[in-house]
Amino acid sequence: MRRKSDFILRVCLIIGDAVALILSFASAYFIRVHVDPRPFEFESQLLNFTLSVVFLVPILLIILAALGLYKRSIFLGKSRLPERGRLVLAAILSVAALIVYDFFNGENLFPVRIMALTSVLLSFVFLLAERIIMRFIIRQIFRRDYGTARALIIGENKNTEYLANYISSSPESGYRLAGVVANVKFIPEDLRKKQYSSLKVALQKAKADVIFQTDEKSTEYVYKQALLHHMPYYFVPSETALSSNLGELELIGNTPAMLVMVTPLTGGYAAVKRAFDILFSLVAIIITAIPMMIVWLILKLTDFKNSPIYAGERLTQYGRVFKCYKFRSLKAEYSGMSPEEAFEKMGRPELTDKYYYEGRLYLENDPRITKFGKFIRKTSIDELPQLFNILKGDISLIGPRALPPNELKDYGERKSLILSVKSGLTGFAQVLGRRDISFEERRVLDIYYVRNWSLMLDLSIFFKTIAIVIKGEGAK
Repeated sequence: MRRKSDFILRVCLIIGDAVALILSFASAYFIRVHVDPRPFEFESQLLNFTLSVVFLVPILLIILAALGLYKRSIFLGKSRLPERGRLVLAAILSVAALIVYDFFNGENLFPVRIMALTSVLLSFVFLLAERIIMRFIIRQIFRRDYGTARALIIGENKNTEYLANYISSSPESGYRLAGVVANVKFIPEDLRKKQYSSLKVALQKAKADVIFQTDEKSTEYVYKQALLHHMPYYFVPSETALSSNLGELELIGNTPAMLVMVTPLTGGYAAVKRAFDILFSLVAIIITAIPMMIVWLILKLTDFKNSPIYAGERLTQYGRVFKCYKFRSLKAEYSGMSPEEAFEKMGRPELTDKYYYEGRLYLENDPRITKFGKFIRKTSIDELPQLFNILKGDISLIGPRALPPNELKDYGERKSLILSVKSGLTGFAQVLGRRDISFEERRVLDIYYVRNWSLMLDLSIFFKTIAIVIKGEGAK
């Protein structure tokens, strides 16, 4: 519930920013044409100008995300100066983006220089006003105990008492006290009913969403537990750690807490990525609708008894199981079977070792696959139905491979890492070898993607995927 509400709040903030940017640029144009008494020598086209701005809104929102304006510590932080400084820079960069677009497209968006200056000023004012309103609304929602994160505090430290007091008395902070694992002397008297004897018991009973650790005892164990339960982990640093400026700091009241992130793909970045997924999947579904209908019809005509779409169980973010859609490429009698079961059924058990040779999970001239199945696999057409999975939010366009539940055990302690982000239709491992690399190599690459995600990495994978699909490399 917490993750869903947090995502909804960020989406509302992104929509508010988009509206504020559009209104600011349209207002700058309107002021120059209809309010400024000075004459002008250009044709007034407010509608065309506004439409150009709307077209560039996704790029402008990426600029805001890159500046960290969707981070919780910036938007809901105690100090407003970091946000306002970044809003000024965002306004300047947004206008600069329009000027660059204007230069290459030749639309003459800013026929007079004063409009660019006015746009910078109004962008800042509109964004600031919109965020003040959004912050007020969100804090009112928090005070009604909706969307707050249930915080579990652990540590034998005076900061434990301070954080427990602050969180329990400040619902507008976005946190609610779920429990405290500490000696009774570090727990405020009126909150001692929330004491737990151990972290293990607290995780079982407190239903926490986030962990705050205030001392340095067993930090590795506490962090691993947070990772295992897909929970954000904050560490209240000592003066030495604080001076090194490691990690992302957030002020909880007057206490600096360091967020130890599993992946950079959080907050505003995740919201922007989801918006792109929706846009891409809608456009791709429209473009590929006729080819998908043709493939569906061919599969149906060649096998009336079975559905042309195969929906296998796969894992995505936080271990959620979903139905992964693909065009059926296996012969009906082997559908739903493991490779071992299928090869045993056809009387060729020796193929199992060849299939798993060096962990490649591939077999040349696999007898389970139909002739048409080989074609749609070679061209990656079999994966087109996953566009609907992207639209639904089951997976992302780019991410780690969607694992069958029985493969999760092969990841050992790293299984929580691989499930900290949404699985993807394509990913880092696919563009660096697809089926030409071993399972272990794919696992390492997927974990690298989770740990080192960036917008540039996603863009690189996206364009490499297009090139690979066109060339038909690695798909077998």
